[in-house]
Amino acid sequence: MKNQSRRYVAGALLTFLVFTASTWHLLADADDQYSDWSAPVNLGPPVNWIFADVDPFISKNGLSLYFSCNNCPGGFGGFDLWVSHRSRAEDPWGLPQNLVALNTSANETNPVLSSDEHKMYFTSNRPGGFGATDLYVSRRHNKRDNLAWQPPENLGGSINTTANDRMATYLEDELTGVITLYFSSDRPGGLGGDDIYASTLQPDETFGPAVLVAELSSPFSEQHPAVRRRDGLEFFLVSNRPGSLLNPMGQPSFDLWVSTRASTLAPWSAPVNLGPVVNSPFHDGRASLSFDNTTLYFQAAQRVGNVTPAFDLWVTTRTKLQD
Repeated sequence: MKNQSRRYVAGALLTFLVFTASTWHLLADADDQYSDWSAPVNLGPPVNWIFADVDPFISKNGLSLYFSCNNCPGGFGGFDLWVSHRSRAEDPWGLPQNLVALNTSANETNPVLSSDEHKMYFTSNRPGGFGATDLYVSRRHNKRDNLAWQPPENLGGSINTTANDRMATYLEDELTGVITLYFSSDRPGGLGGDDIYASTLQPDETFGPAVLVAELSSPFSEQHPAVRRRDGLEFFLVSNRPGSLLNPMGQPSFDLWVSTRASTLAPWSAPVNLGPVVNSPFHDGRASLSFDNTTLYFQAAQRVGNVTPAFDLWVTTRTKLQD
């Protein structure tokens, strides 16, 4: 009995220490300060082609860049999912490869990886779904093999509806273990246009009913959610809400916005426009933040320096300031 008691006390102490360390880590990240974002730089060839390149997602180690390309040579038609690899962060990106197992003659867009990088979530309007666009998931056993994806599965009716359900971002909360899938949808019951919704993973490995995230939504359109994977305390989205830059016709453009929170149990703050250094008077979208929180990949249309008049992939950086 004494040995059992000692083991119980030791286990409880270990749990307390792990919980405390995790909490301290999240609070430390919440207090991190960064410089302003730099002037964006076009990724150039071979990632940007003369076709539309959109929806970047950077892997945790920064060595694989997933994205979508419209009617690129070697694809299946429409938007396909591609990946470019580099051996080191200092190296240029390699020739993109088509993710053959995931693509069809329909559109496949918005790739995002789970925390362990064994799952990929993406959007498609392929036949057999619930609505105009649905969310799908594919799995792989070896996270180091960028081409080993298995045939995808529809995420089902808890998330997908007859409307457009798309543009997911994945967060595994280190503090609580809760896994949340944020996404955009124009389903009835929102505030207008596309809104941000959240669904949590259930014990049976399915996602539960989606809930509107009111503080990130508006009567305008909110798309392309992207949550900071390391701690879940920073949230990027794309919107044409008031405060967006005006395009040459005097209409609000789609800009990148950011929201923050003090902890994963707190509500999101009112989104703030990233400003004219990052945003342009045209369409900027789909942010993907590096795991160290210092590099932001995104798509931009008609920006000076684009390889194509349509969309190119761009990158901006910031520096972590002295605590």
